[in-house]
Amino acid sequence: MMVTIRMCEESFVPGILDGTITCPVHLYTGQEAVAAGVCAALDTRDYVFGSHRSHGHFLAKGGTVKELMAEVYCRETGCSRGRGGSMHLIDPERGMLGAAPIVAGTISLALGAAMAAQVRGEDRVAVTFFGDGATGEGVLYEALNFAALRRLPLIFACENNLYSTHMPIREIRVDCPIVLIASPFGIKAHRVDGNDVLAVHEAASSAVAACRSGNGPVFIEFLTYRMRGHVGPNDNIQGTHTDIRPPEELEHWRARDPIAGFERHLLAAGAVDADGLQRIKIEVADQVRAAHVHASESSRPAQEDLYKYVFHD
Repeated sequence: MMVTIRMCEESFVPGILDGTITCPVHLYTGQEAVAAGVCAALDTRDYVFGSHRSHGHFLAKGGTVKELMAEVYCRETGCSRGRGGSMHLIDPERGMLGAAPIVAGTISLALGAAMAAQVRGEDRVAVTFFGDGATGEGVLYEALNFAALRRLPLIFACENNLYSTHMPIREIRVDCPIVLIASPFGIKAHRVDGNDVLAVHEAASSAVAACRSGNGPVFIEFLTYRMRGHVGPNDNIQGTHTDIRPPEELEHWRARDPIAGFERHLLAAGAVDADGLQRIKIEVADQVRAAHVHASESSRPAQEDLYKYVFHD
């Protein structure tokens, strides 16, 4: 799954640079272990809500490469029928109930989904994925309070990649780890290496078990890092380089690549050999190429269908 997410993300780069892809695209490269590890602990019945950087969440929850690819190209065969683009991904049948670019915008939606599951007596868990920038939004704290009050089956999954757009976290927060914000609400909280897929999966599995047994909610801060720009492959605005991240910081996190790290673990454990890893990459590359062809051959939404899917008939 991590390889699938990575190859999808990197395959978008040429289209973004040459203008073939016209919608804003926030790449998930570098953060694959969070989506893969968390969603592997969930069932189809469970709900996931994403943010502006949610390609990984969509794929890890079961969304198809073809539907993602077509949506980014704004084609009718996309998961949102080409109307949403990169930041509005949805697959209700697999529990991906939506992503939206408003910072912290889907936290309250996940809260409502968790409450609905509780009221109906359904054995479902809801997960809200959000970035460190969302910790500056009041809705997060309202949701923490209400979720704690009702003991909702809700996992708050904060992907702390150290930057809110181009602002380093040290400039927008006092020296207080994000994981501590759950403490005043009596919510169990954990800080996890978000680039270690096994650690992510272990923490997520524990959180899911707690929620299913009525001991939710749970807050998890995943420490991770995006290897591409805030939006697009590089932070360039009209030819001006705006990525302020120090080169040594980038190199530090490149050395902690979640996929390379897991490959080393698998090889050391004898779980797979080098040929097996290569076969995975070849299979995924073929799938991604086929999805690009599918997207390019799909039609765009017709102008006369502008209002289609806006209202329920």
